[in-house]
Amino acid sequence: MKGQNKLFVFIIIALVTGVIMGGVVHTQYPESSEGFSKNIKLLGTVFIRLVQMIIAPLVFTTLVVGIAKMSDVKMIGRVGTKAMLWFITASLVSLLIGLVFVNWLEPGRVMQLPKPAADAAGEMVAHSQGLSLEQFVTHIIPKSLFEAFATNEVLQIVVFSIMFGVALANMGEEYTKPIVRGLDICAHAILKMVGYIMWFAPLGVLGAIAAVVATNGFDIFKVYAIYLRDFFFALAVLWLVLCIVGYMILGNRLFELLRRIKEPLLIAFSTTSSEAVFPKLVEELERFGCNNRIVSFILPLGYSFNLDGSMMYMTFAAIFIAQIYGIDMTLGQQVIMLLVLMLTSKGIAGVPRASLVIIVATCTMFGIPPEGIALILPIDHFCDMGRSMTNVLGNALATSAVSKWEGQLENHGGDL
Repeated sequence: MKGQNKLFVFIIIALVTGVIMGGVVHTQYPESSEGFSKNIKLLGTVFIRLVQMIIAPLVFTTLVVGIAKMSDVKMIGRVGTKAMLWFITASLVSLLIGLVFVNWLEPGRVMQLPKPAADAAGEMVAHSQGLSLEQFVTHIIPKSLFEAFATNEVLQIVVFSIMFGVALANMGEEYTKPIVRGLDICAHAILKMVGYIMWFAPLGVLGAIAAVVATNGFDIFKVYAIYLRDFFFALAVLWLVLCIVGYMILGNRLFELLRRIKEPLLIAFSTTSSEAVFPKLVEELERFGCNNRIVSFILPLGYSFNLDGSMMYMTFAAIFIAQIYGIDMTLGQQVIMLLVLMLTSKGIAGVPRASLVIIVATCTMFGIPPEGIALILPIDHFCDMGRSMTNVLGNALATSAVSKWEGQLENHGGDL
């Protein structure tokens, strides 16, 4: 937690420094603003390239391991099926709410930025720009896994990873256990790298903000205010939907559940980590009356497959970046984006800001400048507070709902 707080402080320092530098150039040396912006943005390029470097191995390892471990779900049978139906439905609804509200409110239309010229780091952008449904169908099957890895073709990596994961899940454990364990270790190592790479984020923020302010003045703060307002409004709607569904299943006991989990919710909000409250959440759900075996099965699974706040944020952030660069996406492209995010986002959301890697990959795939991620980094901490708290709520509701469906929900608290 201390490291994350330090990173947040450094990002804020970089933001202030970038604003001052850009403001001085914009007001005192306007004739130099173009050259200054071009050079200072190289700091952002360094950060973006580091993120792009780990996209392919991260998607491959987390997806394969997640699917291969689903053999455990098959053994659980009925409970696992109900849990996965909840997770998939909740994820799609969360993504859809983010998509609807970012298209309706259009927070990125407040200020338009010129689309960065494609460079060596952006060859993929030009390659995949304007992805249509026809291109999607013909483009989805990889000719070569290595070609897909080399060009960060997320869809092709996803197709191979799903087939490979399913094959592993249907083989004997004596064959698959060492492979899954090895890939699991690789996934954790890559997620560790995400943490290292995020320490370059202040440089990316400094470069992006200084360039924007030098060219456009101080309008970026108006964009931030509108972005936060619209995001938390959409998040409130997601909470309303979750609570309505929770009430339909749990009845008046929903309010007891909310009272029980208020402390985990506050901890998640303040630490920006839904995993930090895992032990406390287990304890409170069991006190609420959930069967301890169901809690011990559903909750860990939910931390990989049921992160409603993070899911909503991904569509919101990706379309916001497209809007700020003046890129119009068709409905078909946005639906494809939703499905891609649905698949690629599994298994990484427990790591702070790991979702940004998936957003960068998705932006690159759809011809949206990935440099835009550096623009929203300064306020990502505040968004993370809201989405972490939403993740906790979603997993608490999922566990309680499955317990109720299984007839395993006690009607009173008690010592377990």
